[in-house]
Amino acid sequence: MPTTTSYNEQLARLISRVGHADFAHQLVATLKSLVPIDDATVLVYPDTDLPVVEYFEVPAGLGRSTLDVFVAGAFVLDPFYQAASRDRRFGVFLLRDLAPTGFRDSEYYKAWYRNCGYQDECGFLLPNGTTGFINIALGRTGARSRFTRQQVAALAAVSPVIEVLCQQHWHTRPVSSSGQASAVNLREQLNTALNEFGSSLLTEREAQVINMVLHGHSTRTLAEKLSISVETVKLHRKHAYAKLEVSSQAELFYLFLDSLMSAGNYAGGDTLIAYLQPPQAQAAT
Repeated sequence: MPTTTSYNEQLARLISRVGHADFAHQLVATLKSLVPIDDATVLVYPDTDLPVVEYFEVPAGLGRSTLDVFVAGAFVLDPFYQAASRDRRFGVFLLRDLAPTGFRDSEYYKAWYRNCGYQDECGFLLPNGTTGFINIALGRTGARSRFTRQQVAALAAVSPVIEVLCQQHWHTRPVSSSGQASAVNLREQLNTALNEFGSSLLTEREAQVINMVLHGHSTRTLAEKLSISVETVKLHRKHAYAKLEVSSQAELFYLFLDSLMSAGNYAGGDTLIAYLQPPQAQAAT
């Protein structure tokens, strides 16, 4: 059972590890001494580059991590990423505080959270740099296990010191996914690709509906946010699926990911334009 004494001991060790390679490992150990945590991932988002995985654990029984797909582009659909990158919200949050209604029925949730084995997630979002941030994702994997509000409050209470230590550590150790500074804003490119997905084939409203489906919004919340009827939402989605030649949210999700990750030297616009070209045309370009 976590105690204040064990947390203080772990925190003292964490302070001593700032600037050292094992900082992230000690960071997770410190948080585990405070509340029950089954799995943890530490992601550092540079100002403009792709996220860097500083710490991760492979869930028991999975045998491998799916983080390679996540950092390559799937992260743009993550509610924690959206909260920090788009809304600049920082602090300690439960997944259910950030995710849209219907998110657990989304293909992103099924593909990512089911693979992780998470039953619940609580995460730190900490500002770092001008537009960068740090995401410490903490998971509960036991059947029907959840973080309690008291546990979230305990994490929130220590957030100021965790934030300062993380900023000191990753400020002194600049990170990027490539290991080199880049003049290209890769994260902004991915955000643009998400917003433009399907725009070459769909009407503006159909593309809007598809974008919100990818983010995990339910049909009802879609109707409320767009101020249209549920039946109209279903009609737009049906037409969009037909034009994209997909028959389910799962196929839509993987079409987006495939087109995104195959878009080399992306310069804007709909990633489907190049993705749907015949092989001969792709080779020519």
